[in-house]
Amino acid sequence: MASYKKISKDVIKKADVLLEVVDARFPDETRNSEIERDIARAKKPFIIVLNKCDLVSKQTLERTKSRLSKIAPTVFVSSKDRSGTTILRHKILEIANMRGHEILVGSLGYPNTGKSSVINAVTGRHRARTSSISGYTKGVQLVNAGSRIKFIDTPGVIPFGENDEYIQGLLAVKDATHLQDTIGVAMMIIEKICAENKTALESFYHVTIEEQDSYEILELIGRQSNFLKKKAEVDETRAAVKIINDWQKGRLMV
Repeated sequence: MASYKKISKDVIKKADVLLEVVDARFPDETRNSEIERDIARAKKPFIIVLNKCDLVSKQTLERTKSRLSKIAPTVFVSSKDRSGTTILRHKILEIANMRGHEILVGSLGYPNTGKSSVINAVTGRHRARTSSISGYTKGVQLVNAGSRIKFIDTPGVIPFGENDEYIQGLLAVKDATHLQDTIGVAMMIIEKICAENKTALESFYHVTIEEQDSYEILELIGRQSNFLKKKAEVDETRAAVKIINDWQKGRLMV
């Protein structure tokens, strides 16, 4: 934690503009209020980058943008297909307001929100190392993006607390094989999708959701998937693993 705090404070001090990269599927869970306070105290402009927007419905994105834009300029990005990257580049140039000067951009965020992937999408080439394994970026890197923009790429190593296994499951920091409570994580995913886009869950698993709670929906999906034990009981663990895998591999949309 001390190491990350030192790095993040140093990046905030050196950067002209900061990017807080969050996962568009659960922006509130992947924002860091302490980092945002440090940026505000330093009086530096920052942009909230909603990455992985290809996994979220347009309606959900617009609601999120409307809410978060009251805090900071908000841009949708999909590092997968590079959508939104031109808008992000223009927004950086706009809020930096530094004509003719090089703009140093700091990128901050949790593991697996896609900071390095966003940088690569903006530059149009694989200049920053990326990996699906959290903590891959081992040190601070400077990445030249052209048009007077240079990125500071930082390690996404904000540590999780002992009780944050559920967030780690949502963020794909831990896959199903490394989660102790797969059923609990799967239920959180179900609750998240039902709150935002229940129809997407129904369509993907070919089920009809009425007044069931998240555990009953888990059983419904397990039965529809024919994950059954003896006496036709639903294998909840197998169903939970499938839901977690579908979520982490980007098959499920919010």
